[in-house]
Amino acid sequence: MKRFASLLLAFLIVASPAHAKERRPNFLVIVADDLGYSDIGAFGGEIRTPNLDRLALAGIRLASFHTAPTCSPTRSMLLSGTDNHLAGLGTMAELIRPNQKGKPGYEGYLRSDVATLAERLAAGGYSTLFSGKWHLGLTPEQDPHARGFQRSFALLQGGHNHFGTDVGTTATYTEQGKPLSALPVGFYSSDAFASRLIGFLGERPAAGKARPFFAYLAFTAPHWPLQAPAEDIARYKGRYDAGYDALRQQRLDRQRELGILPADVVPHTPRNRDGSWDSLTADQQRTAARNMEIYAAMVDRLDQNVGRVIEALRASGDLDNTVILFLADNGAEALDIETTGAEMLGRYAKGADNGFANRGAATSYVTYGAGWAQAATAPSWLTKGYQSEGGTRAVAFVSGANIPQRGGADTQFLSVADIAPTLLDLAGIDPDALEVGGRTVRAITGRSWLAWLRNPAARVYGTGDGFGSELFGSRAYRRGDWKLTDIGDGQWRLFDIGRDPGETRDLSLAAPAKRDELAAAWDRYARDVGIVAPDSIPYRP
Repeated sequence: MKRFASLLLAFLIVASPAHAKERRPNFLVIVADDLGYSDIGAFGGEIRTPNLDRLALAGIRLASFHTAPTCSPTRSMLLSGTDNHLAGLGTMAELIRPNQKGKPGYEGYLRSDVATLAERLAAGGYSTLFSGKWHLGLTPEQDPHARGFQRSFALLQGGHNHFGTDVGTTATYTEQGKPLSALPVGFYSSDAFASRLIGFLGERPAAGKARPFFAYLAFTAPHWPLQAPAEDIARYKGRYDAGYDALRQQRLDRQRELGILPADVVPHTPRNRDGSWDSLTADQQRTAARNMEIYAAMVDRLDQNVGRVIEALRASGDLDNTVILFLADNGAEALDIETTGAEMLGRYAKGADNGFANRGAATSYVTYGAGWAQAATAPSWLTKGYQSEGGTRAVAFVSGANIPQRGGADTQFLSVADIAPTLLDLAGIDPDALEVGGRTVRAITGRSWLAWLRNPAARVYGTGDGFGSELFGSRAYRRGDWKLTDIGDGQWRLFDIGRDPGETRDLSLAAPAKRDELAAAWDRYARDVGIVAPDSIPYRP
């Protein structure tokens, strides 16, 4: 208790306006791509993630942190602090429907009338550094270097071959906004992105090191194609032979042991087109288990590289003054390359060598499917692509400089849009500023966590505050513990998330007045942010 009090006092001192300019914190934001909620050890997983676990357990695990259901809309909210429809990513650029083309909010890139977190922090005296997946625009004026990052190494698209064999074909890499024609020999995504960020941190001139930094490290692991160094894959040989049903139960049991899942929570029943693990043939089980071994190896390698970045900060003397925020960009990915993902991924898989011995290599192109994905999202309903909890409740934690250590996990609703105002508050920079870099910009709509970081009893969103969302025709509106959800089939379902986080009991008939109230609130939200419902559903795992 004494340690908690001293940490809290230190946080209050550093976060106070009188000390903001004196010793402002550094920020390291790390994003994992398609990582499942329970993949890392601190959230119930069996994958070797000691570096992430150490950070998570030293800070605050966020058990009800929410994103958009897919990557680029989440990234637009992270950097703009506002709804993805207002930021220009009303849908993914690759999946804009004909009836959405040319409509405001459906530009497919980060709009110029929103200021990025990097632009705001740079204007406030921060060094701004980016390495990894951008996915917020492909043109020079949309490059991270043009959107506030003084140093940047970027994959502009949403995915790539992790060994870099697609440079110049389906993947574009830039450094300081200039396209690269080749990548270093021995390129592997997680290694390369961490190395470039470490390099940027070390390149800061002596005078620059007196300035605080904002570093954004955006891994592409463990996004498909599932590819990893052979030595990492070998570490997990045989680990998943019992199958995804057994893994799901193990993860649920471990979450309960860790105190991040109450014992009485009913998990949602998985929806597997392929059926239970026992319904698969022996050959199908063997292949599926190998896919999960590769996936685990990708997560393991990501964690190793997080450790490298942390050690670099420790060696430079920056670690003690760095706030670290880690998150996944959405729920686990359930697409299967042979079934639900065949149309979207077929062109990439054409010519790939997906033989058992070659799976995970640079010349293979595989996914891991709905069974493993729902083991990772349990107890939640469904996966990436849906506004259900399984699509939007993502693994996340905040740790580091003056962040109090809290046992268990915080269960109040938080949004990825809250990150920008929170970091700005911690930096002593006005998050309400409507002029940045000489141009007028949209207001930030996310909520700062500053009061809640000081006092765990404080609420970021009150019981009367509403939060709407939409992607690919899947919709949701939340107010307090009530959540109205449409998974894209046009049917509203009502849940009491406080009592039923697995979304197992539809209360829409039992509480029709509440259902209608939230449906009307969603309609107002849709008008306010300019939602254009797609004329067909472009993505359904």
